[in-house]
Amino acid sequence: MKEVAVFLLLALMLNGCSSSPSVQAAASGGWQAELLGGIGPASGLSFITQFSVGGNGALSVSNFQFLTQIDGGCFPVTVTTTPTGTLDVTYNAADQVTGTFSFTVVSGGNTLTLTSTSVTGTFNPNTNTPLTDGSVIGNWTMTGGAGCNDVSGTFTMTQTGTTT
Repeated sequence: MKEVAVFLLLALMLNGCSSSPSVQAAASGGWQAELLGGIGPASGLSFITQFSVGGNGALSVSNFQFLTQIDGGCFPVTVTTTPTGTLDVTYNAADQVTGTFSFTVVSGGNTLTLTSTSVTGTFNPNTNTPLTDGSVIGNWTMTGGAGCNDVSGTFTMTQTGTTT
């Protein structure tokens, strides 16, 4: 009996030290981004998006729309191509999420790329609930036509809703 108790205690301890399992699906839902920096028509951008995250981290974007539009801007409010990206997140024993994020929007000859190694939030694996307080902070770059080429800045993206 003593051996069984020691074994169970050891198993519980090792479980807390194991590598963090994937929580990609929990990060699915609505997100809003605000981009800082840039110049002229490649500045002041913000958007909303809705996506689900596959087990491999690939985003399946079901909705995307810019919230801001500058006359002669680099992107129309409604983008006709579907953005692509990845979100790779894990969680630790304290249920804190960390991870990486990439997101690319291509339209009208211009490409906007967001990248981050700072994805945070909370996930409770015991209740199998979606990610909460999700946040992504990183950098963005834009390439393309006149006024929209070789421009960059920082961004903040926050979770606005979840899907289960």
